[in-house]
Amino acid sequence: MPSVVGLLEQHELAARRRVDELREEADRIQAELAVAEQEWQEWAIARKRVDTVLAPDHGNTTEAEVTGDLRDADTRPAAGDAAKPKSQVPVWREGLAWSVLSVDYQRILQVLADRVRLHQGPLTCQEMAALFGMDVVPARVEALRSKAKRLVARGWLAEPAPGRFTLAAGVSGPGDGS
Repeated sequence: MPSVVGLLEQHELAARRRVDELREEADRIQAELAVAEQEWQEWAIARKRVDTVLAPDHGNTTEAEVTGDLRDADTRPAAGDAAKPKSQVPVWREGLAWSVLSVDYQRILQVLADRVRLHQGPLTCQEMAALFGMDVVPARVEALRSKAKRLVARGWLAEPAPGRFTLAAGVSGPGDGS
């Protein structure tokens, strides 16, 4: 008859294997989700573009704001009409003003624009958190990293080295757009 400790070890080993299997499956699903989400976004953008071309009012739709793809300088919000927090970040294009971004994103761009203007190098998210007067704790740093990565993905920022961010080529100061 097996001992109680032996039985516990067997159950613990089985549970550990199951946890490992589930973690692997969760990682696989996360990767699939990321790919599917990217594909969905591309299709949504394509659909909006087709809607814009086929619109009865010759492409003057306000739905372009949903995907963040502002096509017309007349539809750009004024500086006082900055996007609300947690809004989508539009893909950067020449002439797009910073005012289309929420205040948090504008703050990141401003500190990096100052660094470029002073001929200083890229910043890490920890350095940004310190510059913003935030507590340099993992939760705050990761929130900044998430925003910075989103800005990189949309063309506003560049990441010349892992975890170091600077303005992307062509993106200039906030006053007159890019």
